[in-house]
Order: sequence, then structure tokens, then C-alpha cells
Amino acid sequence: MSVLERLGLGLMHRMDPERAHGLAISALRAGLGPKAGPFTSDRLKCRLAGLDLPNPVGLAAGFDKNATALAPLYRCGFGFIEVGAATPRPQPGNPRPRLFRLSEDRAAINRFGFNNDGMEVIGARLAAHPHGRTGLNLGANKDSDDRAADFARVLSHCGPYVDFATVNVSSPNTEKLRDLQGKAALSALLAGVMEANAKLAKPLPILLKIAPDLEVADLEDIADVASTSGLSAIIATNTTLSREGLKSASRDEKGGLSGAPLFEKSTRVLARLAGMTDLPLVGVGGVGTAEQAYQKIRAGASAVQLYTALVYGGISLVDEITRGLDALLARDGFANVAEAVGTGRSDWT
Repeated sequence: MSVLERLGLGLMHRMDPERAHGLAISALRAGLGPKAGPFTSDRLKCRLAGLDLPNPVGLAAGFDKNATALAPLYRCGFGFIEVGAATPRPQPGNPRPRLFRLSEDRAAINRFGFNNDGMEVIGARLAAHPHGRTGLNLGANKDSDDRAADFARVLSHCGPYVDFATVNVSSPNTEKLRDLQGKAALSALLAGVMEANAKLAKPLPILLKIAPDLEVADLEDIADVASTSGLSAIIATNTTLSREGLKSASRDEKGGLSGAPLFEKSTRVLARLAGMTDLPLVGVGGVGTAEQAYQKIRAGASAVQLYTALVYGGISLVDEITRGLDALLARDGFANVAEAVGTGRSDWT
């Protein structure tokens, strides 16, 4: 991390977290991010859900909710980016404050509630800026009577402008959304999404994002539904409701916890799921170093995503992780990412 970036992070950590995040997006759009371009290596090239990626390090949904900073974010070195969640109609989300730094834990708690500009505005931005491998996290409006239909509507509208779409049934900040992870509800939901997907001129890989707070039986049900629904991959995991072991003053705030404390919990879910399905998996939760990205891959992930670590490590962290991951693969004799996937799963089960 450069001295300038370190100073910038220090200043932003004195601000309200949501205001600081908005400032970070504005700084990227103004050209204050990395200019050299991403680190490249044949060893890092990989494939996820039929998509060729320059590297397996992705940006999780929520950082660029409204697809306003895609070009500068790709210059930071991400192999793929997920924007959103997008809902059919714009919505303001939950009242502020709704984002809390837990600096002592290198974590965050959010209860945003799917605040976004809506599918029409986000779709127009995606159409105007076709950069890299970009996916869209599908959301449902808070007041919707038919959340399954909301997912399908967003997919139908924005699908032509993205490379993949994610069905998000795991956010803890929209009431009863996680109920859609149940076997019957999930089967019905995915059937509707797949029907909408089939009507696109070019159907997309559809991913499912699950919660970390699931029992083994729940994971087995999800794996069973995934095997018959036409899903292309599963993202494991979203934020957690657990507060175990936290030190920071804001630890009891309502919402989903992300960051370093989620690493072990989410990686165990990932490894268990890898033993239940042959679908490719995306490992998310607590990734803040190259070693942690590598552990996710060895636990069963074909790619990883991060977000909260950027709050503490800055945007240069992306370059550090991709370079470090390349070195770790070389150290252990792997010619590519695919060779390493799942080789350490037994460490987590």
C-alpha cells in the first residue's frame, strides 16, 4: 500500500462508513485508482461456469451496487465483478446508519436492505459500459408480493448486458428472504428464474448465493436442488448473523457480519458443499490475503470474491492478492488454478 493510499484510508476511517464508501467510488471514477492495469499470469487464468477469467479474484456484490465504477475497478485487477443487488424498482433501503466498521475485528456489519437505483437505471449503465466479466446480483423489492417474479423481471431486463446473474436468497437484511433457501421454495424460485433465462437471446450462467448460517441438512437440500435446477455455480457465502468472538463496540448492531471473522465459518460451508456437488463454487467471506484466497481454492472454490477487506487493505490489495496467489500456486507446483481446486478440502471437513 502506498503512503498516499494509507493516508486516504486513515482519513476515510474518520468518516461515517457509508459516506466514506461513496467517496471511494467517486475517487475511483475520478481516476485516482491504479493506472498500471491488472497483473497478468497464465497460471491465474481460469474458468468459472463456462466463463473464461483472467484471474479468479472477483469483487463481491454490494461494493458497486449501481454499476457506476466498472472500468476503474477492472483496472484495479479484478478478474470479474458482480454488481447489484438490483431490484425491479429503485428503493432507498433501510434507514441510516446502516453500515458499521468493526475495526478491531477487521469486519463490518451492514443492514442496507437492497438500496439501489433499480433495474432500468442499472441496466442502462451496464449496456453503456461493457467491461470485463460482469455479473448482476438479482434482488427483490422489500414490499414485493412475489419475490420470485422480481428476480425474473430483473434478469429479463438486465440479462442482455451481463455475463452471469446471481440469485440472492441469503441477505439477512430483507425480511423472510432467507426463507427462500428452503427446498420447496428454492425449487420454485429457480424454476421461474430459469424460465426467464431461457427466453434471453443468450441465456446466462445462473449462480446461487447462500448463507453461512445453514445446517448440514440445509446444504444437502440446496445441493440436491442445484443438481436438478440448471444452476451453473454456487456462491458460498453471504454475510452471517453470528457475532461470536467479536471485540468491537458495534458488534451488537443488527445486520449481516462480513470480513475476517467470517473466514473460517464460510470456508467450512464451502468445503462441505464441495463434497455434495460437482458444480463450481465461488468462495466468499473473510478473504483478505493471498493465502486466504488460496485456502478457499484448496477448500473447493474455483474462484473467490472479496469486499470488506478493501475497507482495511485499500484497493491495492487486489494486486497484492493476485500476485501472491500466483506465487503460491507456483510454489506448490500447480500449473493453473484448476489443479489446486479442492486439494485441501479435508482440512475443513
